[in-house]
Amino acid sequence: MPGQLRHVHPTAPLAPRALLPGDPGRALLLAQELTEDARMFNHNRGLWGYTGTASDGEPLTIMSHGMGGPSAAIVLEELCDLGLELVLRVGTCGALVDDLALGDLVAVTAAIPADGTSTALGAREPLIPDARLTERLTASADHAGTVASADLFYDPDPARPERWRAAGAVAVEMEAATIFAVAARRGVRAGCLLAVSDAGPGTGERIDAEHLEAASLRLGREALAALLAG
Repeated sequence: MPGQLRHVHPTAPLAPRALLPGDPGRALLLAQELTEDARMFNHNRGLWGYTGTASDGEPLTIMSHGMGGPSAAIVLEELCDLGLELVLRVGTCGALVDDLALGDLVAVTAAIPADGTSTALGAREPLIPDARLTERLTASADHAGTVASADLFYDPDPARPERWRAAGAVAVEMEAATIFAVAARRGVRAGCLLAVSDAGPGTGERIDAEHLEAASLRLGREALAALLAG
């Protein structure tokens, strides 16, 4: 293990494959839905994680990575130190195009590094996830396309979404580029599946709690199916 773990404090074994939501509440929801006999893997710093047995009888870890690239990078680096091999970010995104409806699932085919963390890791061009995982995700998602990974949830620049659209992005989120950058550096296969939680810029429309939970459960099931397919 290269270095001491400072932020992830394992209280159960890490599985070689993991789903990484940002929200600790979503980590708990998916652990209850997708695994049997789940044990708390981490609760340090509020980054809840669980390891249980998936439907194929093999272990699965579901771990929150927090909000933004810096937190996601820390979590993924330390999971890699523990032996992670396969990872899927399962999170939410804001639509940049009208085709995306609230609750839809988007398989990420590339992530524009519009955030500080992935650019600090050397990213200058869109980062590409694992091809085989992405093919599996695309087959079950409602949409597939490029996303922009940003630092700001409350962005004061109204022109930025248009620049992302011009670059080919269909949605914006905060961690995919970092996940892909760290995974590439560490030799880990990575993908990303997102649920649309916010409608296009300027509408102010956001998914309600009931539909967000339903989308989160579908998100987890489809992501797990992609992991099981390898």
